[in-house]
Amino acid sequence: MRITEKLTQVFSHWLAHEDEPRERFLCDFDRLSAEIRPCDILLVEGRSRISHVIKTITQSIWTHAGLYIGRLNDIEDAELRNHIRNHYDGNPDDQLVIEALLGKGTIIAPLHKYRLDNLRICRPNGLSREDAQHIIRYSAYHLGMEYDLRQLIDLARFFFPYGILPRRWRSTLFEHHAGKITRTVCSTMIASAFSSVHYPVVPFIHREPGGQLRFHKRNARLYRPSDFDFSPYFDIVKYPLLGLDDISLYRQLPWDAEGLVCNGPDDCYVPPEQPAPPAGPPQQNSGGDGNMQSEANEHSFKPTLTRQPKT
Repeated sequence: MRITEKLTQVFSHWLAHEDEPRERFLCDFDRLSAEIRPCDILLVEGRSRISHVIKTITQSIWTHAGLYIGRLNDIEDAELRNHIRNHYDGNPDDQLVIEALLGKGTIIAPLHKYRLDNLRICRPNGLSREDAQHIIRYSAYHLGMEYDLRQLIDLARFFFPYGILPRRWRSTLFEHHAGKITRTVCSTMIASAFSSVHYPVVPFIHREPGGQLRFHKRNARLYRPSDFDFSPYFDIVKYPLLGLDDISLYRQLPWDAEGLVCNGPDDCYVPPEQPAPPAGPPQQNSGGDGNMQSEANEHSFKPTLTRQPKT
C-alpha cells in the first residue's frame, strides 16, 4: 500500500469516528420502521466528525442519506435479490438501507442501526412501482464502490473565493470523465438513481420563448442530503415520539413547569418575567382624536427581552 493511500485511510477512519448517541426523543423509530416504504430516502443527522464538517458546508442538520429497499424477501427480481444477498450476510428479515459511507464505501446496512439517531423520511410523490424497482436495482449495482472523499472536499471549496486558489486546487465537480465511475457519496448515488428514471429532485427549469417549460437534469455530484428535504417532489414524513394527531393535544404535552428556556441540551435558564399585556381593549377619548389615541395605546406595550444569564 502506498503511503498516500495509508494516510488517506487513517484520515478517513478519524473522520468517521462517531460520538456516543444522546437520548433526544425526536423520532419514534418503531413507528418509522413500521411505515417506511421501499424507495423512501432516509435522512440522518450524523454523529461523526465528517458529519460536523458536512453540517458546516451545507448549513443543514441532515448529513447523510440512505435509500430504503425493504427486506430481502420484498425484492421481486430474483437476480437482484441474490446480488444483494451477496453483499449482506445478516438476518433476511432485516429492513435494509443502501448507503455510501466514508471508510466503507457503498454498502447495505440494517435500518435498526439508526435507532438512536434523529431521522426523517423523504418520500417520492407519485413514483411508479416499476420505477421504484429500477431505482433499487440501480443503487444495488453500485455496491462495493468506494466513498469519494475528494468530492466532499470539492464541495467545501465553494466557500473560498475561486480566484485565490491555485488551478490544481480548484474543484473537479464540473469536470466530465469518460468511463465507469468508481467512487460516489451518499447523495450523489441516490440522485443518480432517481435521475435514471427521469424523476426530478431539484432540476433546473427553463422557460422557452413560447412559454413551454423544459426540465434539465442537475449535476448529481452537486447534490446534498438536504436537497431531498428541500425538493418539492418529495413528501416529508416525520414520526415524533409524541404526536399531535388530536386537536389541541399539544396542550397536554409534559412541558417543564418552571418555564426553562434552552439554548442547547446543557444550556438552560429561567427568563425574567414579562409584563402582562393590557387586559381589555384601549379606552377611547371623547375627543375627535380618539381613534389615534386608541392606536397609540394599542401599540404602546413593548415587552422586555433582556436575557437572564444561566444560573
